[in-house]
Amino acid sequence: MYLTQGLHRAAQRAPEKPATIFAGRQRTFRELTGRIARAAAVLHNLGVQPGDRVAILAHNSDVYVELLLGIWWAGAVAVPVNTRWSVSEVVYSLSDCGCEVLFVDDAFVDQVDSIRAGSDALQRIVKIGNDDGTASLPAYESLLQASEPLTDTRTGGDKLAAILYTGGTTGFPKGVMLSHSNFWCGAVSRLAETFSPLNGVALFVSPFFHVSGLFRLVMQIVLGATNVIEPQFRPESVLDAFERYEVTDVVLVPSMVQMLLDHPSFDAGRLRSLQRISHGGAPMPPALLDRAMELLPDVGFCSSYGMTETSGVVSVLGPVKAADRQRLGTALRSVGQAGLGAELRIVDIYDKDLPPGSVGEVVLRGPAVMQGYWNKPTETAAALKDGWLHTGDAAWLDEAGHIHVVDRLKDMVITGGENVYSAEVEAALMTHNAVAACAVIGVPSIQWGESVHAVIVLRPGAMADADELRAHCRTRLAGYKCPKSVDFVPSLPLSAAGKILKNRLRDEYLSRATA
Repeated sequence: MYLTQGLHRAAQRAPEKPATIFAGRQRTFRELTGRIARAAAVLHNLGVQPGDRVAILAHNSDVYVELLLGIWWAGAVAVPVNTRWSVSEVVYSLSDCGCEVLFVDDAFVDQVDSIRAGSDALQRIVKIGNDDGTASLPAYESLLQASEPLTDTRTGGDKLAAILYTGGTTGFPKGVMLSHSNFWCGAVSRLAETFSPLNGVALFVSPFFHVSGLFRLVMQIVLGATNVIEPQFRPESVLDAFERYEVTDVVLVPSMVQMLLDHPSFDAGRLRSLQRISHGGAPMPPALLDRAMELLPDVGFCSSYGMTETSGVVSVLGPVKAADRQRLGTALRSVGQAGLGAELRIVDIYDKDLPPGSVGEVVLRGPAVMQGYWNKPTETAAALKDGWLHTGDAAWLDEAGHIHVVDRLKDMVITGGENVYSAEVEAALMTHNAVAACAVIGVPSIQWGESVHAVIVLRPGAMADADELRAHCRTRLAGYKCPKSVDFVPSLPLSAAGKILKNRLRDEYLSRATA
């Protein structure tokens, strides 16, 4: 199957249905499909051939959507670029995959000269935005209007659809190769498990360069549903969008849920159309989930698990409403069971299956698992062993097959020979009334090898000290799991997808310790 199939279907069945809504601008599926055919022609006129890589460095927009689909329409490969990266990281990714064409929006025009100078492969840069282009940066809209529609190549199957770069914080990023079949199988499996009405309206706040945003977009296009697009996550704008466009579905990471609930203008009435919140990307603190369910009792919460290498979600729990909590019991804290398109195991360091209740590494396989890492055969072989993707996530299964993710293996703290899972400590800290957000990391210790260190953001006007928080944890955790040290900060560093950057917290701690 090919990823433009849903466009043809939607344009045939409901041509005047809203496809994209962005900054007050609405385009129907008929209009969107027509623009995508012209976007593919723009690429063709720029010299892009099937299989060529085309990069996009921009915030979310309706133009971003049509460029992604235009790339697939032309048979090329999309390379969405992380907007938080430094110029050197951008240049590395473009050079690594041999991108000759780059689209940039107004926010990144000032980086163009540095990017152009650093990348040997890059030949053409096109500007997205309302302003006219320049001699060196032609305007996308002008090129679009001057182009005749191109016939869809209907490229699909195992042909490459996208390269999503992941990592980069501890070395060079790795380009995850995802095919049309990877995305299609992942999306259809997800849609088959969780009912998604054709009249649903999804709000996009996750960036399209991140698999959570791109995977959801593929699902919406397959379904032929309406997409409301925010350029970035801003709580007030998100709350306005919920209310104005009668949004039914949204994907959020836990930090976004926290920021929405804490926003001064939050009012459950503004979310009256909302049917589902899908959350993932990081463990959801139980106290935060309980609070969200109490404030939004009619909303179904879907806990999900997946990663870039799986094209998106491979397990889902829910939708679960507040009234379901007692019935689900401890399963509520899981990320569900292996999805329709995935086979999942928990293994030890020798790749042997572990019994229920034992923590080990999550390994999985299925049609949504990546083809490998671009130009990195060694890393590909290490991740895909005997047909199984080794995720680097620590988890355990209960007797019913519910997956309980406890940590990233690299984030696990080994103190005095004992394993401490940061998510467990963070969950305990989040039950303290003064704590707005927190992160737990391991830091060097002469006595213990590593010790548990907590970084805390307090609620406005709240007071708490390290001793109080440690005492609070001791009522919920074994002593060795409780933080040995605590830092208080005004905010936690977040990625563009809203995940806490624990590597930066480690670096900051070590720089202070060695200063």
